[in-house]
Amino acid sequence: MRVLLLNTLYAPHIGGGAEVMLQLMAEGLRGRGHDVQVLCTGPDAGLQRETFNGVAVLRAGLRNLYWPFDEKRHGPLQRLAWHGLDRYNRSMRSVLAKVLEEVEPDVVVCHNLSGWSISAWDAIRDAGLPLVQILHDQYLTCPRGVRFHKGRHCEQQCASCALLRRSHASASSEIDAVVGVSRYQLNALLDAGYFAGSQTHVVYNGSPMAEVPVAPPASGRRPLRFGFIGALTPNKGVEWLIEQFQARGDDASLLIAGRGDSTYVNQLKSLADPQRVHFVGYRKAAEFFGEIDVAVVPSLSPESFGLVALEACAHHLPVIASRMGGLTEIVLDEINGLLCSPERSDSLGDAIERLVREPALRQRLAARAREVVAPMLSVERMLDEYEAILRHTLLTRGVQHGTAIPVSTL
Repeated sequence: MRVLLLNTLYAPHIGGGAEVMLQLMAEGLRGRGHDVQVLCTGPDAGLQRETFNGVAVLRAGLRNLYWPFDEKRHGPLQRLAWHGLDRYNRSMRSVLAKVLEEVEPDVVVCHNLSGWSISAWDAIRDAGLPLVQILHDQYLTCPRGVRFHKGRHCEQQCASCALLRRSHASASSEIDAVVGVSRYQLNALLDAGYFAGSQTHVVYNGSPMAEVPVAPPASGRRPLRFGFIGALTPNKGVEWLIEQFQARGDDASLLIAGRGDSTYVNQLKSLADPQRVHFVGYRKAAEFFGEIDVAVVPSLSPESFGLVALEACAHHLPVIASRMGGLTEIVLDEINGLLCSPERSDSLGDAIERLVREPALRQRLAARAREVVAPMLSVERMLDEYEAILRHTLLTRGVQHGTAIPVSTL
């Protein structure tokens, strides 16, 4: 198949788990003999062509008020105007239309649409091409991609988000197939009225985590180490973690790895006891997991998937996680970790205290951690499932439109 993968960013620019999964998908499909190209946005005008790890990459200059991934801070009115243009960006639609004419793919797979907007769907539809949409976040219901405001998860769509997403649900009904990276992620959009006419699928992100030996129990070696790794942003629950750890995590330490806005990071540091809570900056996940005994994922808003939790389990670590979103499909309470709830603030402290006081429980959870998530780890499994979806989408589209599908693509 000739496959075009569309996303906001592509390696080496990594915004989160979506870019990690996208790179695995692009390189994996190419390794299986498919003609794969990636189209993403970039800060420079025009269309830049390059090859990254053998994959052809096109970087289209973003036609909006500013490039949102630089270090510059933008005011609320400017951000609102940016999102207003991103509701339906006709300029980016014309860029995509020209690329489709040049590349002539058999199928287009859309990932994150920020920067492209849903105008991408119309460009693909006008080209007569089958389209698969993969859902990594809440962009289609919230311009920021995460329904989180004033320290809380947004149970209902706010007025500004509803206005900026007024026609998105109806537009989504013409998508051929939609894939959620978790059952939660798919259902969140279906329940909101999206993708009424689409074939629906769930494909868990693969993660090529090599087998690692089970670490010996921490008891007798050093105090227990809890660890958080990820973006240091308010919705990740780091403030909640620091507060609960310092109240309940006696005779233990907390390592916090990641980067974020300097003002917010300094605010977090002001809450922390430097004797017990250590900010270690950016760290590679595999190295970080080798230094801790328990991973904590205290998200205050639902995670679409929860790649950090998956990778921690792959390293035989018990995980304390919020009972929200895709995390509950990775962390099974009392089996490979403990679940807590932001609505019950002390539930996080209770979980921390249990794993400090009950080494037998900690060891039992660690012993099952990788076993529970093993089926999710396989990148080959993920590629098999996506290949099947792409072939089925091509075949279905061909039958519906009475067109012949080349045998080579099936």
